[in-house]
Amino acid sequence: MIDIKLRQFIDPVLTRAGQSIAGYGIGADVITLGGCALGLAGAVAISLGQFGLALFLLMANRIADGLDGAVARATRRTDRGAFLDITLDFFIYAAVPLAFAVWNETANALPAAFLLAGFVANGSAFLAFSTLAAKRDLIATTHPHKSIYYLAGMMEGTETIAFMAAFCLFPTEFPVLATTFAILCWISAAGRVVLAWKLLADG
Repeated sequence: MIDIKLRQFIDPVLTRAGQSIAGYGIGADVITLGGCALGLAGAVAISLGQFGLALFLLMANRIADGLDGAVARATRRTDRGAFLDITLDFFIYAAVPLAFAVWNETANALPAAFLLAGFVANGSAFLAFSTLAAKRDLIATTHPHKSIYYLAGMMEGTETIAFMAAFCLFPTEFPVLATTFAILCWISAAGRVVLAWKLLADG
């Protein structure tokens, strides 16, 4: 929801960093894969109750997620890179709630499942629309830097990062935080469905 406002401050920094990294010959795909490894390691840390380490690894994952796109824009954007970026993001989104369920099954399993369902609802609406948008040659005006049509919603990257950080900072409050996040995700998914319905009305 606030990604667009934040990008005007973050993008110049990422652009400079991406150009510098590209100058060393480091490719975007390497950063994407390395970032995924960091995120999955963060999920493992959560499952073991190592929340400080998990927070560090997950934030490193999010930084890598911004840098890979910056490196790609500084060199060459590819369909493979775009595929890896969005797919591995969802790997991390799935791994974090699962890790909290592993850490405390009794308290966290149901909230984790509810949150995962919200992620699936958002991902389905998001990716299904992007496929049809590509078919129609639609171009996003709100997120033009994205390789696929990014259908904006209430819950986007910034909000996801904030909740993931909160999960790690207040792990015993995961049931409340995850349930709150899940409800907001479901609202966001509903909004995306309505928006897609309007944008595809003439099809």
